[in-house]
Amino acid sequence: MSRAATTSDVFNAIAEPRRREIIGLLAGGQARSVNDLVEAMGLAQPAVSKHLGVLREVGVVSVQQDGQRRLYSLNASELKAVHDWASQFERFWSIHVDRIKERAERKAAEVAKKN
Repeated sequence: MSRAATTSDVFNAIAEPRRREIIGLLAGGQARSVNDLVEAMGLAQPAVSKHLGVLREVGVVSVQQDGQRRLYSLNASELKAVHDWASQFERFWSIHVDRIKERAERKAAEVAKKN
């Protein structure tokens, strides 16, 4: 079975780690230029532009002109489908984190008793 196009939906678009990195960089709410993103990511400008194009295609980022610069902003509402899907599994993560916390506290108590 062939893989869906990266621009078919937000899930496919964010499957690529560099695109998730771009989303993270834009998550602060500040619009950023391609050059800002290139510098932050350490990638070539054409690669960053290509990733931004995919994210624009699915609506996750928007762009506006500021003189000669193009500023990119995050449209976080477009990630709602991902959040809704992933939140189904939150209880599993919470249980796992609680277990890790309990083990760490038990281990810390054991170490404290020895000292």
